[in-house]
Amino acid sequence: MAVNDDCKLKFMELKTKRSYRFIVFKIEEKIQQVTVEKLGEPNESYEHFTASLPANECRYAVYDFDFTTEENVQKSKIFFIAWAPDTSRIRSKMLYASSKDRFRRELDGVQVELQATDPSEMGMDIIKSRAF
Repeated sequence: MAVNDDCKLKFMELKTKRSYRFIVFKIEEKIQQVTVEKLGEPNESYEHFTASLPANECRYAVYDFDFTTEENVQKSKIFFIAWAPDTSRIRSKMLYASSKDRFRRELDGVQVELQATDPSEMGMDIIKSRAF
């Protein structure tokens, strides 16, 4: 599975310049390549992010999560989320599962990895608990 250069470029912009809040990636099956599907503006919320994941199709995504520690320190962590809803096609789930590790390695700087098959598996409470 090839990775479009734009994927790495946009990820670096999210990581270093904080140009985006999140990025949703899609596998274009016809050309066997991972591409950028959606970029979230820096001011968009977690709800915007979860709403941009299709209900019955797999996606990869990264989310830049800002939080404040108990010591009142501002921090952020970059989450990699493998979104594979139960309602998606079996072939699609297999394709995303088999390509995940290679694609994930292309994104240098991800701190937390999450696998989700429905929205409850990536709720804000889970994101917060994995960030600390």
